[in-house]
Amino acid sequence: MSNVIITLSKPLSRGETTIEAVELREPVSGELRGLHLADIFMMKADAIMTLLPRISTPALTAADVAALSPKDLGSMALEIVGFFTPSTATP
Repeated sequence: MSNVIITLSKPLSRGETTIEAVELREPVSGELRGLHLADIFMMKADAIMTLLPRISTPALTAADVAALSPKDLGSMALEIVGFFTPSTATP
């Protein structure tokens, strides 16, 4: 499984805690339940926003995800799509 760390361009505030970076891990099939893979591949905001709380550390809430800057949501979407792209092995 792959993990990536996204440094947020606009940190999130949760009470007295500030979230400056989020780790995303490659989803397992069960975490994709209720989502259309095509929506994820097309980086549809609703699909990405549904998946993020399932694969993020710290675990983002729906309110956290809704407060993300578009730049940060886009960065996360690109990384998520990358989880579905096979690695090309070079000899």
